[in-house]
Amino acid sequence: MPRISPWGSADEVFNGLEGTWDLVRTIEKQATMAGIAVFTPQHATMLKYREDGRIRLADGKELDAHREYRFERAAGGFAVYFEEEPPRLFHRIRIVRDADALAGSASHLCTPDTYDSAYRFLVDGSFTIRHTVRGPRKDYVSATVFRRRREP
Repeated sequence: MPRISPWGSADEVFNGLEGTWDLVRTIEKQATMAGIAVFTPQHATMLKYREDGRIRLADGKELDAHREYRFERAAGGFAVYFEEEPPRLFHRIRIVRDADALAGSASHLCTPDTYDSAYRFLVDGSFTIRHTVRGPRKDYVSATVFRRRREP
């Protein structure tokens, strides 16, 4: 019997993103990252995403990193935009049920490379984002796990 997802329906996932998350990322054969991601409401249909963390490269070098996006509510999922003016679409995610999880995927051509992205919203309240990047300039998989930050 499938467990009940705390994410609700595909249309409710966007609401569950708001707040602070711990993130752990692995970039295949290149780096790892640990940090915090925050989804901040801009208005009823827009969340600003900002992640801050520390990257450890395969050679042991460490550096600070951050990234920003805009998430916009859409029927059955959401759209992700690069944080720039004017906003530029990264991808649209349509969410469907996948066993006990909710999931969505999309592709983005960043000429000449392609980003195939997969989101999974899990029954334990966490979610994952996996980007498989292929092309003449890039060839790697970036996998990130997000867990709701527990305040002490």
